[in-house]
Amino acid sequence: MAPHFADDFPSRLLMWQRVREYAVPPSMIDTATARRAVGDWSGACAAARVDTDIDLRAVRNRHGTEVAARLRADLRRLAPDLLRWHMPRSAPDGRLRPGLTVCLARYGSPAARPVQLVVRTPPPWADAGQRMSLSLWEGSAAGAQRHHPHPHPDRRFRLDLHRHLWDAGRSGELARRSGADAAPPGRPHATALPPGLADRPASDDASWAVTRWAAEAELLFRAEGRPRGAFTVRLGARSRAVLELVAPDDSHAPAFRPLRDVPPPRQAAALPVLPEAAARVLPDLELLRAGLVAAGRLHPLVAAALAEPDPAPAAVPTPAPGDPHRVECRGAVHRIALRDGVLTAIDHDPAELGREELLVALGGPALPCVRAIDAVHRDPEALPAVRERLLHGDIVGALAVVEGLLGPGAVLPDGPLRQELQSAAARRVDHGRFRSGLVTVHPAAAAVPDAGHADVHHRPRLDRRVPHDLQRKHTSRDRPRNVLMR
Repeated sequence: MAPHFADDFPSRLLMWQRVREYAVPPSMIDTATARRAVGDWSGACAAARVDTDIDLRAVRNRHGTEVAARLRADLRRLAPDLLRWHMPRSAPDGRLRPGLTVCLARYGSPAARPVQLVVRTPPPWADAGQRMSLSLWEGSAAGAQRHHPHPHPDRRFRLDLHRHLWDAGRSGELARRSGADAAPPGRPHATALPPGLADRPASDDASWAVTRWAAEAELLFRAEGRPRGAFTVRLGARSRAVLELVAPDDSHAPAFRPLRDVPPPRQAAALPVLPEAAARVLPDLELLRAGLVAAGRLHPLVAAALAEPDPAPAAVPTPAPGDPHRVECRGAVHRIALRDGVLTAIDHDPAELGREELLVALGGPALPCVRAIDAVHRDPEALPAVRERLLHGDIVGALAVVEGLLGPGAVLPDGPLRQELQSAAARRVDHGRFRSGLVTVHPAAAAVPDAGHADVHHRPRLDRRVPHDLQRKHTSRDRPRNVLMR
């Protein structure tokens, strides 16, 4: 890849670069692929940290054999690691978009409220491990997911029209559906809005797949059983474009144009919404063309669809696990390396190190080698990589980095590294409580019970007993407000 400066790229692309490096590790892809290849769809989901809340026998008894057979076939084709790769994410850290319900497939006609296979993400306070869950949506919030903040499938984030983003058998359609095979090589197929739609916020630097909007809107109308007409595209938090899909007849390719008479906001909100996966350029395509990622670092199914396989990489010498650090100590250069699973100053006698530890416990100065080992244990250079892995739920990868640096027998003192690991463990407890239904709302929201109001949806009065974080959330000028304007 050609060298680039970070300032040359928008922060959104740099976020996706970190996501592609840490969010779906190669070990997850290999394990999930191996289990899916032998038909173990449940094991593949477990490898990709996807919980399954589906009972195929209950589905057959409730909805019939045909729905159960179609559902079983989709579960066998599901690549949960590929689904995690393409799931919507939120800036600036690139974690999974919280509190989201995404439709993967529908079974039945649109008029009869079809059964939907959905994937859900937990709310922000319970997103430790970045786990997802598979379940069925039957048109009501009852059941095991009643405590989910948004159990209804989101119209803006839907993947039932984009099976190539999760179906291993249709991943080859990615190049055609993303426009990669039609755009000139080396440049994105669309990065700006056409004239008449440039009222988006100036700070929004997202690329828009404008050349694909008409074809994707045609698929949207066909799936919803509607004739061609008006649809909307969300351009920003407070901006949307209302467009019209037109064509002379069925033999001509459809095109879109801005609607002449823009409907009132309430009517515009009822129009079909172009899914986010169709409105924006595929992040992997942008990363490849910007030189921020090599094809070999992409998901294998994505790399096979978007780019030619890279030649075999040249062998790069890597330091051995016991490669020592060097520290200047008492006028000489001493070595620090792993011995018997522990980071040790190998140029000092064990008895001498024992005397130095006793001297430090009594308040005396420590040897430079001992200070260097203590600094590595408290705040190692690899802490950003450990933090990123913990942020995306890769506990195994984070512990592998720590063990490779400090050894499996290391005892961590108080410091940033120990705090990160303890915080990750505590957050996983919160996720388990959310999954079990023991805690259905943010713990801070239930910290101030009000005996005078039995309604669980009642908002408590803000006073000095309310936690500071909850007070700041409710009194911030940036929080969303729904009011009636006269």
